[in-house]
Amino acid sequence: MNDLRQLRHFVALAEHGHFARAAESVNLSQPALSRSIQALEASLGCRLLDRGPRNAVLTAYGQLVLEHARRLLGASRSLQNAVSQLGNLEAGELRLGAGPYPAARLVPRALGQFARQYPKVHVQLIIEDWRSLRERLMNEAIELFVADTRELHDDPQLAIEPLQTHPGVLFCRPGHPLLKQPNVSIRTLADYPLAGTQLPEQVASALRQLSGREQLLGIQCDNFMVLKALVAESDVLSMAPWDVIAEDVEAGRLDVLPMAPGELPQRSAYGLVSRAGHSLSPAAQAMLEQLRKEDAAFPAG
Repeated sequence: MNDLRQLRHFVALAEHGHFARAAESVNLSQPALSRSIQALEASLGCRLLDRGPRNAVLTAYGQLVLEHARRLLGASRSLQNAVSQLGNLEAGELRLGAGPYPAARLVPRALGQFARQYPKVHVQLIIEDWRSLRERLMNEAIELFVADTRELHDDPQLAIEPLQTHPGVLFCRPGHPLLKQPNVSIRTLADYPLAGTQLPEQVASALRQLSGREQLLGIQCDNFMVLKALVAESDVLSMAPWDVIAEDVEAGRLDVLPMAPGELPQRSAYGLVSRAGHSLSPAAQAMLEQLRKEDAAFPAG
């Protein structure tokens, strides 16, 4: 039967799609990588790749093996972490995910406190949308993530702990022309580009109904720091939960548009998400507790 090294080599090749680049990523020569893949195919009794002159394309068998290989490698890494962290947090790693909004305030604050307490734990933070984070969680590439959970609550494979909610606001640069209006409605925003992260369908549907526009976002970007800089330097508008721009508003870097009542009914829906029925490593458990503390420290709106 194949070993984890062969699976690791196969995953590298699947991700790079090119033997030379994959071999470099796993510190092997190209012939050695090719032999490892051939040995894996022989042990499984199937062809995993269609080899071209420059790249490799997964067969149907390859796609199936890739899915399971990622899970096995993730489980192996989780086991190593759990053993190395047993009794103390002087070693190991934490693989954490975050959505764009929690990554803008909650996660950095919690992670800073975590790093002070456990400086020897290596932390890998992945910032993506909730769908991508769920996939990484199920493949055991991460142990825990914090993100919008509106579209995840009916998933029996997930354990979700809701966090505080914050009102949604529409924000702009100080001095924006729309700030002269006493009450701004969604329908009056057509003259200005609207930028934002990928929206949960519940939020997008409500905004489409209010605005009468099928295409809401002129600019979509899941990096919230980029969105804040874009808004601060132009007439572009954006939406966010209040907690992630509160400091910028207080410092005078951004401003909040005075919306008419009922125009932005949605609130944040952050949650801590892990796999149902799976215990967390000591590092992930410590990070979860720190996230709870930081969440409780910010007043709910």
